[in-house]
Amino acid sequence: MIWAWVKRLFCIGISSFILPRKFYVCIPLTIGRITVHNHPYHGAGHTTDFAIVVPDFFQNRLVGFAGNTAQHVDIGAATPGLIIDVPDVYAEGMLFAGTRLYRKGAPNNAIWNYIRRNSRAAQQLVADIEARIASARLGAKRFAELLEKYGEATVFAGANQLMDYAERMARQRISDIPDGDYSAESWLDDDGRNRDRQLKVKVTVRVRGDEVDVDLTGSADQTPTACNVPFEGSTKAAADAGFRKLLPDAATSDLRVPSNEGSFRPIKVTAPLGSIFNPRALAPVMPEKVIAGSSASVSFAAYSGVRPSGDYWVFLEVNEGAYGGRPRADGPDCIDNLTANTRNNPLEDLAMHILMICDRYELRDDMPPGAGEFRGGIGVVKAQRVLTPAFITHESERHTDAPWGIFGGQDGTVGRCTITNPNRPDEVRDMPSKFSGLAVGADDVMTCDSPNGGGYGNPLNRPSVKVLEDVLDGFCTAQAARDVYGVVVDVEAETVDMAATDRLRQTMGKA
Repeated sequence: MIWAWVKRLFCIGISSFILPRKFYVCIPLTIGRITVHNHPYHGAGHTTDFAIVVPDFFQNRLVGFAGNTAQHVDIGAATPGLIIDVPDVYAEGMLFAGTRLYRKGAPNNAIWNYIRRNSRAAQQLVADIEARIASARLGAKRFAELLEKYGEATVFAGANQLMDYAERMARQRISDIPDGDYSAESWLDDDGRNRDRQLKVKVTVRVRGDEVDVDLTGSADQTPTACNVPFEGSTKAAADAGFRKLLPDAATSDLRVPSNEGSFRPIKVTAPLGSIFNPRALAPVMPEKVIAGSSASVSFAAYSGVRPSGDYWVFLEVNEGAYGGRPRADGPDCIDNLTANTRNNPLEDLAMHILMICDRYELRDDMPPGAGEFRGGIGVVKAQRVLTPAFITHESERHTDAPWGIFGGQDGTVGRCTITNPNRPDEVRDMPSKFSGLAVGADDVMTCDSPNGGGYGNPLNRPSVKVLEDVLDGFCTAQAARDVYGVVVDVEAETVDMAATDRLRQTMGKA
């Protein structure tokens, strides 16, 4: 039952959280015990995310835990850094289900040696784990200082009050949604092995009073690869995060609502065992909240090879995407994908430490974003060149199913991935959205074009000056401005013929 508490707060970097009173005397832990956990079928997200947990003690009693979670470069899986086409969870690398790294303040050397001997990047892995242990210890120390300063009763009462407050706010927002069942469907490209088989994603959101039930019945059956999503560690967290963005969002709400367990209490997730999940719904009754289709494809790449010294190098990268058009603004360009939480790597730092060079990193301009009163966001193009023979594993989505337009907006553009080599410019190898352990040669380049977001609202309602700006910036042609937006642009003069635009829009509107 400890992990039922732990899993809820791992998504927040470093977290301190309390245990209910009944746990004070029934958990025989001692100061100095540090635990590592990453088992997807025991509450974790996925294997490469290690959770580090330190118990919080106050006056010789266990009162909570401090924990953090982060992804590591290599944990000894079938392919370095990223795992796709494998038959089961045991092929994904080392598995820890609440394993002790420290006992009574002393390292568990057997486990540490096991970690070192089962990673291609052992030195970096161990150093990263040690840094995260220091972070969790600091969290435990700060929580104890909080209890010492304000008193146990005050701190615990404040924590419970914050969670109850977040729950009340979430329930108030849910109660504003008309009761009903709201359904939507979409498709994933494939499972990383069976290229001709798309995976259905179906979700029904049932709103009843101040509670919601996210039902994923009807989604694709489980796959024979690592495309499956563990229910506790990922599916429920994704559903919670979706409602957190729609309801008490910090950027749009007039009230500040803390992100904690309370805001998730009114949300129930139902999923048949063996399904894969990615819900979207509620657009018909929340037009002022929802956005058009986003890239929704965490383009995750793992590059690896061997240095001249004989040491393995592994580099993990998450490429940006684009959001769909929003009720009052265009979709953000070149932005992190939905529930991901990574930053881009400085290109200079990459070239200094990894045998790779970034040849291209810019906004995508080969295909337009979804047209609308508020256009979809523009994706990114990133081209990474390896300098020596290497291996690449890559997973993404939306190579076959474009981000959808909404309320009259047009669909966005699907993603693309290619392998090229500057020494053979006529050879272009189109890759599927997922591939595993691809052997590449020196100077081979993997180029990822992330999807462009869908449009929101009728394109004829888009201000003509914004259409002009997109034409001048190269994200919309003058012909598309005329045919899609009804805007007559003079590219040479960099102006809009307002009279001709009004006439054309009236004609298109009647049609």
